[in-house]
Amino acid sequence: MLKQIGASALFAGLAAGVLAALLQLWFVVPLLMEAELYETGARAHFTDGYIGSDAGAPPLGDAIGRHLGTIALNIVGWIGFGFVLAAGFALAARRGVRIDARAGLLWGLAGFAALALAPAFGLPPELPGTIAAEVSERQLWWGVTVVATALGLAVMAFGRGPGWLAGGAALIALPHLIGAPHLDRYFGTAAPELGALFATRALGVSAVAWALLGLLAGGIWSREAA
Repeated sequence: MLKQIGASALFAGLAAGVLAALLQLWFVVPLLMEAELYETGARAHFTDGYIGSDAGAPPLGDAIGRHLGTIALNIVGWIGFGFVLAAGFALAARRGVRIDARAGLLWGLAGFAALALAPAFGLPPELPGTIAAEVSERQLWWGVTVVATALGLAVMAFGRGPGWLAGGAALIALPHLIGAPHLDRYFGTAAPELGALFATRALGVSAVAWALLGLLAGGIWSREAA
């Protein structure tokens, strides 16, 4: 069992981390770097027009150290997610649940729903320079949402009968019924179009990485079990 957990987490996490880092460097990081131009005042965006420097975001090659750090953090983080996923596989296997690549893909998508999609429903990914509610309040709501969504999905997946389905759905909905912490008005230095593109791409990269993590982890798990 420990061999299955280690192999699934390490190899699948490494692959997912590398893929996530490459996708971020291509699609997400340029948006962050452009938003930093607005945050520092090199650019300014107003409803009646645009003022500021015409210079674009710095080329990716101008911040090699920063991007190597992005790659390293992605690899470490996704290996960590891999261990969480593999631990879930172990608990499910003890209950007689079959784990393979197809099941792993579903687990990966559930991980995306719990750690990315559900929290983003209330607190979408934000660009640098965005003014928001207190960090501690947002962190608390984010953590409660992740736990409630994960538990709700587990109850719906492993429970029996409509009562379990209703209970799981209630758990998932509870943080959103309470509501995420927000200010009573919106602030931001970057263009709203840039923020929308950033949030969409960040979630898209997360979805692809979680799908790959689950697919590979489930496949490796079943192969090691054979």
